[in-house]
Amino acid sequence: MKARIYKSTGSWYIAKALDGRLYNARAKGIFKIDGITSTNPIAVGDWVEMDIEDVQEESAIIHTIIDRDNYVARVSPHNKHLHHIIASNLDQSFLFATMKEPKTSQGFIDRFLISCESHHIPAVVIFNKSDLYGKKELERFEMLKEMYSSIGYTVVLTSVKQNQGLEEVRELLKGKTTLLSGHSGVGKSTLINQLFPQFNLRTQEVSDWSGKGLHTTTFAEMFDLDEQSHVIDTPGVREFGLVDISKQELSHYFPEMLALLGNCQFNNCMHTNEPGCAVKKEVGIGKVSDDRYVSYLTILDTMEDKSY
Repeated sequence: MKARIYKSTGSWYIAKALDGRLYNARAKGIFKIDGITSTNPIAVGDWVEMDIEDVQEESAIIHTIIDRDNYVARVSPHNKHLHHIIASNLDQSFLFATMKEPKTSQGFIDRFLISCESHHIPAVVIFNKSDLYGKKELERFEMLKEMYSSIGYTVVLTSVKQNQGLEEVRELLKGKTTLLSGHSGVGKSTLINQLFPQFNLRTQEVSDWSGKGLHTTTFAEMFDLDEQSHVIDTPGVREFGLVDISKQELSHYFPEMLALLGNCQFNNCMHTNEPGCAVKKEVGIGKVSDDRYVSYLTILDTMEDKSY
């Protein structure tokens, strides 16, 4: 029986069969997918084959994971040598960011976008809670919007309180399987509840003393907006460690740099100190913004000096 994973609790899964029935499923043995060393070999969004274990109890055993179209992964928060697959078989991903309460750094945004680029998943950046923004935050947003829009990303400004941007988000979700991600406290669950109140996703305000969001979504979970539209809500993440990307290929996942790579003097140019670098030539004056280049150098500096 073919089914799709809608929720993962670590060892048990909620699987939805093609006839719409839900089953409590467990894995048969240990799965190894494409050589991935993962904390969760079966992820929300996976298509699986399973055998019914007990019809009345609606339990099943998963014996096969059907090849994925794609997935988004990050370094496991518990073991930097392992991956954690956030979700699979996605049409797009939404990164919810905020200019304050809590503030989302550009570095976090760029790491998320790199991960999506590496698996050819279109990404949308949603700057939420715009009702909290003052002049300084709005000016910063306009700069970021121009920067990301100019390299092909969709950027949306939203506020549940002011009903801003919600219909645009609703339209973007139609007919697609969409990953929802971001720091805890950025308001993604509140926004989805506003658009689709039937889900009643758990929400939590940002803690006053730390300024950081509290974890509310314990496990990733998929919800059906309609027969063709699905969202995968995920736990809030504080860090986004990149996986399976070497220093040599990092620039391939910056679209504005990728367009210039063929013009560099050296094929293995790292765009740091090499002569004849087309990327450095464009920094600040053309296709590559200062902020994105600094972000590239910062991420490059934090990566282990090895190829995967």
